[in-house]
Amino acid sequence: MATLGAYQKKHKVAIVGSGNWYSERLTASRGTTIAKVVAENTQANSDLFEQDVQMWVFEEEVPIPKESKHYKGDDKAQKLTHIINDIHENVKYLPNVALPKNIIANASLEDTVKDASILIFNLPHQFIEKTCNTLQGKILPYARGISCIKGVEVSDKGIELFSEWIGRKLNIYCGALSGANIATEVALEKFSETTVAYDPPSMDSQQPTPKGSPRSSEIDLSQLSGKQDQHQKIKLFPLPTEYPPLSHDNVKKIFHRPYFHVRMVSDVAGVSLGGALKNIVALGAGFVDGLGWGDNAKAAVMRVGILEQVKFGKMFFADSVRTETFTEESCGVADLITSCSGGRNFRCAKMSVERGMTIDEVEKQELNGQKLQGTSTAVDVNNFLKKQGLEDEFPLFTAIYNILEGKDKAENIPERIESKKYP
Repeated sequence: MATLGAYQKKHKVAIVGSGNWYSERLTASRGTTIAKVVAENTQANSDLFEQDVQMWVFEEEVPIPKESKHYKGDDKAQKLTHIINDIHENVKYLPNVALPKNIIANASLEDTVKDASILIFNLPHQFIEKTCNTLQGKILPYARGISCIKGVEVSDKGIELFSEWIGRKLNIYCGALSGANIATEVALEKFSETTVAYDPPSMDSQQPTPKGSPRSSEIDLSQLSGKQDQHQKIKLFPLPTEYPPLSHDNVKKIFHRPYFHVRMVSDVAGVSLGGALKNIVALGAGFVDGLGWGDNAKAAVMRVGILEQVKFGKMFFADSVRTETFTEESCGVADLITSCSGGRNFRCAKMSVERGMTIDEVEKQELNGQKLQGTSTAVDVNNFLKKQGLEDEFPLFTAIYNILEGKDKAENIPERIESKKYP
């Protein structure tokens, strides 16, 4: 039996969000796939983690599908949490995938995070604010987070990472996970890689358990943010020495599996930007593929796309972004390749050219009016660049925006990206 060794406490892990992680259906909540990975690892590393993993589930009544092996002839709808805890399968968002028995589906957000020292966020970005508002004052003051929410919040005022947003709202440190991770493939244990960005706060595991008025430290989020004009300092409570330290090695053990390889970096901004900007590039790849120009054209768009991702990161997150995050990691080049090969931003852009439709028309026809992540990101990024007077510095991003707005044509992409900036 594994023992705690020098540490008096084990980390308790909670998953904030359920459903098909990075689901193609944006209305689905996210989390079951990553919960499966994490629950397997808490069992495998019982010297570091409590085995049970609480997973917050937005409660709904669902029937067990007739095609499910668990169907017993009863079409009556049941609570999704009861189904998951009874048959250990999320029949709605991740059907036919057996879940570890130590995943505990919980409809109460507050109960899910109670006493958890590690919080893993898997939510559609539009629910982050409401969820964090509910969590304020309900979590351990020294909890640490990992955001699995791809993308960033961009406005004409600046860029904010979702991990940063969570950290600011909850007064905790929050890292990020992103990569070429198609949820169903990960759930079926097909080999893939991911990138986890975690830059351990220097005060962690250097102080005793807080009592009374605990000591705190400040972390300056402006070092990680594109919003340099805002007050971004938060007070962090040190992780008590009773817990194993959350070093890169130990954070890796939360996620790494034989089929799901993890590479650790400290570049939270780069990992987050990669998950957002690749969607703009995928639109460009879809446009040229829709013209029938083939793989060479897609490769050209991807090459310039990587360069513009790096340039964007270096320009607005100069203190933290590393070029290698985009060129060597799963969250960068690998995620870009996957998105430009068959992701839905790519597919819808391709359809728009093939059918002679606008992206808005494709979204209404194929997605019931839901917006693609790439289109909204392209608009937000362009608005930001325009205010900075920097549109010409990013010819691909600008061309994609202009095509979406009907101001340019996909046929003109080669001319637009033929620039001395990218020899």
